[in-house]
Amino acid sequence: FPSVGGRQFEVDNLDQLEWMGRLIGRIHATSAKKQFEHRFSINTQEYLDEPAKQLANSDLVPSHLHSPFFTILEHVVKLANTQYSAVENKISPIRLHGDCHPGNILWRDGPTFVDLDDCRSGPAIQDLWMMLAGDQRQQHIQLETLIEAYEEFNPFDNKELALIEPLRAMRMIHYMAWLSKRWQDPAFPRAFPWFGEDKYWENQILALKEQFSALQQDPITLQRF
Repeated sequence: FPSVGGRQFEVDNLDQLEWMGRLIGRIHATSAKKQFEHRFSINTQEYLDEPAKQLANSDLVPSHLHSPFFTILEHVVKLANTQYSAVENKISPIRLHGDCHPGNILWRDGPTFVDLDDCRSGPAIQDLWMMLAGDQRQQHIQLETLIEAYEEFNPFDNKELALIEPLRAMRMIHYMAWLSKRWQDPAFPRAFPWFGEDKYWENQILALKEQFSALQQDPITLQRF
């Protein structure tokens, strides 16, 4: 691809969100027509169970934080596992970008995706929820904007709304384990120096507690459906 400049996608810009909804709807309408031949799917074993084991076998979690960290980690893994599995068999997985967060969207007269190494099969909501930001009211507005535009080109299954918080938990835990697994690579301590600090793990305990609370709330709903 040619080298081009651009700006970061603005999650609070409803015009840009609407554009993204239409674009992803068009992409998903095509990607749903067949499955990947060699890519894996998003699943709880790879995104929850195995990462939890990786963290348990790592010596990076400070010993004085073991009890609070692994206690809340176990609660989140168990609940996210239950909630994802309850919906997983009721939906049709499709080919996804898989890591569609604002940092992977370059905006220059419209959006361009970057970083396709996390392409997976999974629920369509995976390519939408990472663009939500702010409080619950703001996220409702953003999600309505995204899905209304998305459905101009592709139908959206409302059952997938219940997967937003489990997927968020899976992303959090998988990312911690990904860094832990690669920590012996000299490039990683240089790029992520905060990962080896007590403060990071203290913040992760708080983040996991907040995520456990979010998992216990009723899934987001949109009144127009």
